[in-house]
Amino acid sequence: MATKPTVKRPLDCHERALRLLAVRPRARRELESRLRRAGFEAAEVSLELDRLEEVGLLDDEAFARELADHHLTVRGSGRRGVAGALAAKGVSRETIDVTLAGLESDESGRALEVAKDRARRLTSLRPEAAYQRLVSFLARRGYDGGVSRDAARAALGLDDRHA
Repeated sequence: MATKPTVKRPLDCHERALRLLAVRPRARRELESRLRRAGFEAAEVSLELDRLEEVGLLDDEAFARELADHHLTVRGSGRRGVAGALAAKGVSRETIDVTLAGLESDESGRALEVAKDRARRLTSLRPEAAYQRLVSFLARRGYDGGVSRDAARAALGLDDRHA
């Protein structure tokens, strides 16, 4: 005996937003984009996002702090890397500035820690090649050029002649 196929009821905007937020926190603009791509009207999405903000389920500042902390502690990113990650998730420039202002300011110390950790993997390379790779790695993580070069030199134990 064949069973009757069940018809799935499409999710409404609220249910879809809650499911997206259940996976991970999101910025308002990111959630708005996902809901609009799902076919919901702009006015409906805007009302839903306002509702979620009112009850505290959508908070760009808290999201930005959490993402910044992840990028600093887990990924070892610099300030530019954190700013880029926040912008990519749709966080506003104002919120990015506030979040970056609240970060610890020892960028050189963080860069040195990241460089020392990465330098252990580069021991088989010539010092010049290891230095170039380490500087490039730090730059990709969002550290500026001077900080990257100084941290790479210190992590590899090089003086100015070798770098």
